[in-house]
This record gives sequence, structure tokens and C-alpha cells, in this order.
Amino acid sequence: MMPVRFKVNGESRELTLDPRTTLLDALREHLHLTGTKKGCDHGQCGACTVIAGGRRINACLSLALQHDGDAITTIEGLGTPDKLHPMQAAFVKHDGYQCGYCTPGQVCSAVAVLDEIARGVPSHVQADLLQRPQASNIEMRERMSGNICRCGAYSNIAEAMADVAGGRG
Repeated sequence: MMPVRFKVNGESRELTLDPRTTLLDALREHLHLTGTKKGCDHGQCGACTVIAGGRRINACLSLALQHDGDAITTIEGLGTPDKLHPMQAAFVKHDGYQCGYCTPGQVCSAVAVLDEIARGVPSHVQADLLQRPQASNIEMRERMSGNICRCGAYSNIAEAMADVAGGRG
């Protein structure tokens, strides 16, 4: 057992965990933050996407101990039912979900994607890597390609992201 300290959704948390515990299991089983979902448990679906250290990650592929000292944001930390994060509100407005299982990971990833674009992080679809990326449909879809929606709400998710991206412009 080993100690790990991180700030989860703005709150300092300290756990003593088996070193093999994934960040996903630490969040769900030890901190009872069940918004982050366990989908494939192999990093292929994106249902477990959280923001750790300012970057989106698959929490199922990351050991909790790797995030000692990190700030971690889960879906619970983005907004509340009374005060939704703009991306959460856009998902509601544009029906960016169907069954809802993948939605927490989709929302966390969408928030991080717009942050990546704003910071100028290049992607595989950029024609010119020397220019800043733009929040275009193809750019956002490429960056979201690691988040699978089995219901097929992709167009609505893209509309929600475009809505939030346009609000920043």
C-alpha cells in the first residue's frame, strides 16, 4: 500500500492504495465519484476520460500513483445541476447524448479539446503545423475520435462543441 495525494475537483484528497490501482478505480471505488464510467477498461472507448494535470487522459490506463500531486477534474467537478459548465449545457441543448453512458467522458474530452485548440496544440488533420489550429468541425471530430458513442450521437456532440467554441470566439 502506498499513499497518494491529489486535488480532485478542487478538493485535496489523500488515499492509501495498492500501487496497481488505476486512477479510474481510485475515483470510482475509493472516492465514490461514479460519474466517470468504466467502459472497455482497455483505453479504447474513452468513457473514463478525465482531465489530469490539464490534459485529458483515459483513467483506466493510468495508475493513481502516477498522479500524485496532480489536479484532476471529473464530470462532477465541471458543473452542478444548478450551474452547468457551458459544455454540459451545450450537450443538453443539442441532445449530445442518448443512453448517456459515454457522456461524462465525452464532456470531459470536449472541454479539454477546446482547451488544446486554444493553446495551439497541433493535430493530425492540420494542413499546416506552423499555424494555430482552428475549432473546425473536422478538427474537433479528429480530436474526439478516441471517445466512442455506441448510440451514434456524434453529430449532436459536434454541434454542442461548435456552440461552445463559437461562444469563445
